Amino acid sequence: MTRIGTDVKFIDGATHFGGPLETLRDVAALGLEGVNVRTLDEIAPTLDRAFLTDFAQLAAELELYVEMGVGKVNPYMTAELPRVRALGDGSYLAGMERLLTTCAEFGWTETWTAVGGFKPYPGIFFTDRFRTDAAWEDQLAAIERFLHRLAPVLRDTGVRLNLETHEEITTFELLRLIESVGDDVLGVCLDPANLAVRAEVPLEAIARIAPYVRTTQLRDAALWRTDVGLSRFIAPCGEGVIDWPAALGLVLEHHPALNLTIEPIGRVRAEMALHTSDPTWQAGHPDLTDAALGELFALAEAYEARAARGEAETLAQLRALRPDAELVSFLLASADHLRAVLAELPVAAAVGIPN
Repeated sequence: MTRIGTDVKFIDGATHFGGPLETLRDVAALGLEGVNVRTLDEIAPTLDRAFLTDFAQLAAELELYVEMGVGKVNPYMTAELPRVRALGDGSYLAGMERLLTTCAEFGWTETWTAVGGFKPYPGIFFTDRFRTDAAWEDQLAAIERFLHRLAPVLRDTGVRLNLETHEEITTFELLRLIESVGDDVLGVCLDPANLAVRAEVPLEAIARIAPYVRTTQLRDAALWRTDVGLSRFIAPCGEGVIDWPAALGLVLEHHPALNLTIEPIGRVRAEMALHTSDPTWQAGHPDLTDAALGELFALAEAYEARAARGEAETLAQLRALRPDAELVSFLLASADHLRAVLAELPVAAAVGIPN
């Protein structure tokens, strides 16, 4: 049965809701059905089994699904994740293997990972794709080799790593990694709001990866034309440019009981720019077509027209800071929209989605 939950990120041991156990209780009280903990070491830096047992038992009592994240898999950025290396006594690979083995012990077999992270730098340098110490092609090759090294423990434990459609990688590249390493150990975590950052038309990209989507980080995308090209902003599900009935239909056709995890955002809408007139940016997207770029500009124009009619947020509103409570309202608005879409999908009756 399809369930709707939320992504939770723990900073200094707490989320917006509080500590790990308090977070589970608050998520259930909101009427949600599960959590994706961004990384296991956030809630258990030493992988304390007694605590993790309490966590798993409470989730079961509250009838919440649990999906767990582990470290990232780009060897060029592992220095940003010292806790994983510490878990392996100096070996990042051993640290990842410990995280994966622990996930297997608790039945958390669909795990989250990514191949890069947001960087607070200007222009095109906000993603690892455009770092200048290592070409993206070299990073992809290193990622592929590292995933092959993780494959034995993944097969031994029955755990799958689901690579997020993150802001630095395209679905074309994700599919090449899956083809190389194997879809028994690799899948996709779908974050549709990130697809446009890499100049991919959302529905076209989702159709490409739909058979491999095993986990989700759902939110919408608002697009706006700017002096440099386009800007992508995050929006609650149903308020951006994504066709949710079509998007959910594509992924649920392949995995009808897929958990629909929302990744809420609070004080900002996370503007990311597509520098479409920059030759370096253009050269960095070898799979991009003029047709896809034209479709993205058309989506932006349509969104701007909605904003002009008062049906969507304006550019100034998208760039404005929000109150802390915005995260919960974003989450609940997204959940309401997803439930409404699910109730109308033909797949709903087949998998027991409540109407």
